[in-house]
This record gives sequence, structure tokens and C-alpha cells, in this order.
Amino acid sequence: MNIHEYQAKAVLKEFGVPVSRGVAVLDAKDAEAAAKQLGGPLWVVKSQIHAGGRGKGKFKEAEAGDKGGVRLAKSVEEVKTFVNQMLGKTLVTIQTGPTGKQVNRLYIEDGSDIDKEFYLSILVDRSSSRISFVVSTEGGMDIEKVAHDTPEKITTFSVDPATGIMPLHGRAAAQALGLSGDLAKQCEKLVGQLYAAFVAKDMSMLEINPLIITKDQKLKCLDAKISFDSNSLYRHPDVMALRDETEEDAKEIEASKYDLSYIALDGSIGCMVNGAGLAMATMDIIKLYGAEPANFLDVGGGASKEKVTAAFKIITADPKVKGILVNIFGGIMKCDVIAEGVIAAVKEVGLKVPLVVRLEGTNVDLGKKIIRESGLNVIPADDLDDAAQKIVKAVGQAA
Repeated sequence: MNIHEYQAKAVLKEFGVPVSRGVAVLDAKDAEAAAKQLGGPLWVVKSQIHAGGRGKGKFKEAEAGDKGGVRLAKSVEEVKTFVNQMLGKTLVTIQTGPTGKQVNRLYIEDGSDIDKEFYLSILVDRSSSRISFVVSTEGGMDIEKVAHDTPEKITTFSVDPATGIMPLHGRAAAQALGLSGDLAKQCEKLVGQLYAAFVAKDMSMLEINPLIITKDQKLKCLDAKISFDSNSLYRHPDVMALRDETEEDAKEIEASKYDLSYIALDGSIGCMVNGAGLAMATMDIIKLYGAEPANFLDVGGGASKEKVTAAFKIITADPKVKGILVNIFGGIMKCDVIAEGVIAAVKEVGLKVPLVVRLEGTNVDLGKKIIRESGLNVIPADDLDDAAQKIVKAVGQAA
């Protein structure tokens, strides 16, 4: 689960992390009061969307101006102007794609006098089963570009879970950033604070870009991006309260209500599969035959008829879907349950696109019989290869 920058900074502030003062604004009429509360003389007005590249982004609406999604204001009136221009408008960045995201929240923050900019992030390194730090002197830039063009400017190190964070980790970060004296001590303290926040809140990613040195030689987190491990959210009701569903795909929200593993994609063939590995294989073979999957959807090993019905409804709700492939290998999951769920869903929402069903495993003969006798226009398939070819062909013919 992702949260907004202003929420991320509030979480970090609980752990003593140095961040700028700021006020979140959800209504343009609150802009003047927020600016006066901060006092100025310099304010930064930041669009709050779950995407990077906001400063270089462009609004679709002409009345929003052309100064991007992060703007520097030098008066209360300028703050009000920017808020009115940006709030409710659609911001397009390199991470949003051409459709962009509507800006429903803004963050008005104290301006900072910047001396230097750095990059720092904390991630879960699955290859070593450790929490790893990534630091670079190239702050404020696209870290992927830095990794590609100047990989020598990136330093990584991990923390042994048996010892936890230690002074040596802070010193390693300070050395990588070229800090000494009091700034090195600040860095050591900051590394400990960020690690404590990361572990305590079950984060999966924490990115500070940029981490800055101010003109008065203080370290400060000028931006913050946090993702949490969704599997741990039951332990953190305070984090769950930060969820902004307007930033999420409506179909993914609906899927979560039924405990379905669903991720929307950009293709035209909807997939309903049981098992993550089989779902990945299904997506791969669809691409092999020249088409693109519209989603990843794993209904799980023990799905009920109701769960399958809900999954089918979610797939058909996607206007990009031009065909559907149901691929079930019945182990714990029974093929007849899948068949009943599909039929129930089709009868409820209708079937306007080609549907290919491949069943194998437990109760497969009963499942096929149920579908065969349903009277529905379903294309049967013998195996996954056959199913993929049939749905790609059917979608091509329908187009």
C-alpha cells in the first residue's frame, strides 16, 4: 500500500526524522490559512498523487499553467493562485502514463535553502533476506538513470537482522555521501531513525529523494515516498487509515474485498486463473501468441462459487477486455465449482466477449459437463496452449 508524501513525512516525524513543516490542503479555500500558518517567506506547493516525477509533470488543463506539479511560491497570493490552478486538475508524469492522475490533495510546505542533494532509500532485499540501504550523491535525479549511466555513484549495504542497525551502517552512509564532522553524526542518527521506522511500520520501500543539506548545514528529508507490506496491514490500523482509495484502481479495490489477487494491466484478454505461477504462465503464453493480458488474477486454491462469480464480474467490468480466458488446474480447487461460478456470473452480467475455458484436475469431467449443458457460448480448450491460441484468435476475429 502506498501513501502520499505528506502522510509519509508525518510517519517519519514520529521517529524524529527531520522534515519540513507543512500543511495538507484538500479544499482551495484553506490555502490562505495554511500559507499564513507556515509564515513564509517561501512556500512550496506540491501535488499529492501516487506517482513520481511530479515536478517535471504537466497538467492536461490549460488553466493549470505550465509550471509542473511542484511550484515555488513567494507570497500568500501566489500560494492561493497555484492551489486554485492545480487542485482538481489532471497531472501527467512519466509514471502516470498519458491518462495522468487527478490532483485531489496538495501539500504546502516551508521552502528550504538547499546546499546539496543526495539520494537514500531502504528496501527489502529478497536475495539476501535483509533490509538494504541504497545511497547516492546524485540526489533529486532518477535513480534508475544514475544506476545505468554512473553505477559507481551508488552504494548499497545491508543490515544483518541478528544485530539490527548499528553505528557502522550510519558511518557507511556518511562515507558514501562524503560527509564528515557534525554532518556525519547527523547522518548516523538519521540512518538509525529511518531503519527504526521501516521495521516498526512493516514498510517494503522507503525513499528519500532528495535528502538535502541546508545552508545552515542540517540534514533534512525534502521528499518521502513509502510503500507498506500489504500482508502486514492488519497489524497497523493507523497505517490503514492513511489509505487513499481514489489513487487505486476501482477493480483492485473490489478484488481486495473478496481476497482476490488482482492487478489491472493494459491488454485486452482478461484472465482468471488459480495459482500465481499458473497465472504468470497464462499471461506469458498470451503474449507468446501476440496478444496482451488485461490483468493478473489469482482466485486462490480454495475459491468458492461466490468468489469466482466476483472475479468474473471484475474482469468484465474492464472496458479494455475483448476476450476472457479461464484457466483452472484443479487441486484443492474443484473444476465444477469454477464452472458453476462462471455460469452464475455470465447469467448475471451477460457475456459480450469471447470466453475460452480450460479445465483440468479435480472433478474436471463434471466441470466440463456443467459448462457444456449450460447453453452458454463457451469455447472449450484441451490444454493451455490450445486455450491461448483460441482466445487470441477469437479476440482478433472480434476486432
